[in-house]
Amino acid sequence: MAVLCALGVYALVLPLGWMYAGSARYRVSPGNVRPTAVGIVFGAGAPQGHPSPMLVGRLELALDLYRRGKVEVLLVTGDNSRSHYNEPLVMRDYLIARGVPSGRIVLDYAGFDTWDSCVRAKKIFGVDRAILITQRFHLPRAITLCRSVGIDAWGVGDDSSPYAPIATVISYLRELPAGLKAAYDLVAKPGPRFLGPREPGIGHALETPR
Repeated sequence: MAVLCALGVYALVLPLGWMYAGSARYRVSPGNVRPTAVGIVFGAGAPQGHPSPMLVGRLELALDLYRRGKVEVLLVTGDNSRSHYNEPLVMRDYLIARGVPSGRIVLDYAGFDTWDSCVRAKKIFGVDRAILITQRFHLPRAITLCRSVGIDAWGVGDDSSPYAPIATVISYLRELPAGLKAAYDLVAKPGPRFLGPREPGIGHALETPR
């Protein structure tokens, strides 16, 4: 039984450990990341129409990168699977209220998980290179998945522990099963829940005055 338990733990930890090692060179600080056109901001919950503390951390990091001139356009990707829940819209409104022109924000309403967000960024929005903006615990998985679909992805992570310590611990633990799901995505390469035609939003956003 002990051997089986040990093998189970090993199988659970191995994919995420591989992602941490493989993504290390692509995880950089806001000051050191090379400027690029697109920053992808991953959703992290918007209960009652307000961003969760973790999502605020991601959005504030996106604001910092935009103000530094590290990114020109922000692609906000999240869940809008229900009529009363619109994560990308909440993200857009937060950014606009803090000075980002609406024309510089592109919304992906079908980023239901990290894999879907990466595939759609590449196939729907035509993103070839991007800075991924999320929490540190999420970066290894996000970078690995986005790079696997052909995006030259670099990641900048927010440390959520000061304002959401319990949620951060839970999120690190959740990365273990999420790593297994990501490993499946890397091998099976399933299509996203929604795909559809190419959208010109990124190109139009780059033409919008800052």
